[in-house]
Amino acid sequence: MNMDQLKRQAAGRALEEVRDGMQLGLGTGSTAKHFVELLGERVAAGLKVIGVPTSEATRLDAERCGVPLTTLDEIDHLDITIDGADEIDPELNLIKGGGGALLREKIVAAASDRMIVIADDTKWVPTLGRFPLPIEVIPFGLGATRRAIETAFAACGVSGQMAVRKAKGGAEDSHVFVTDGGHWILDAQLGRIVDPPGLAKALSVIPGVVEHGLFIGLASSAVLAGGEGIRVIERRKPKGD
Repeated sequence: MNMDQLKRQAAGRALEEVRDGMQLGLGTGSTAKHFVELLGERVAAGLKVIGVPTSEATRLDAERCGVPLTTLDEIDHLDITIDGADEIDPELNLIKGGGGALLREKIVAAASDRMIVIADDTKWVPTLGRFPLPIEVIPFGLGATRRAIETAFAACGVSGQMAVRKAKGGAEDSHVFVTDGGHWILDAQLGRIVDPPGLAKALSVIPGVVEHGLFIGLASSAVLAGGEGIRVIERRKPKGD
């Protein structure tokens, strides 16, 4: 089974959680695209759902597949968001944003009762950080923002090179990648993030940082597809919950 088949298998398992009448967050990326396509097949067969897309790319996919859409201005909550991830750790903390949609993805996930992460099992890691951490930033004052990010890194015990993301398929001098919100992305090569919640808090208070790709405490479960089948991992609840 190739990688694409594994992604589709994970998407299919997550689709089993969808019920008639649900309001869904629709993620972005190659695995989430499989979910939207499979959801479209269920909608064509009579399933009644409505979705909020996390990117313009997902909106176009959903429209192509016949999935009815709405916005968070028109509804007050979502039952489930189904989205992919670039890395998943044993606490179900995530790195997301490889596709550049991290801001909208986090807004939608935070508005949902549950977030189900779907991925092939190569995304499961003991510690986050091997995948470059995306940090969405305002272009204005970028030098000051970078210095503040470096200070936050040092305080959290991490370090690494940062680079402004370029548009796909371009050379080093090609155009900068621009998010759906009109922002830029810094990709930080950190290697190993020892305290993801601490780093998330430190980055969130920096003026000029719009959002970052650390998703802490948002994922309810992860559906991982691998050579030995499907694994479903539920987030451990803190003592007292």
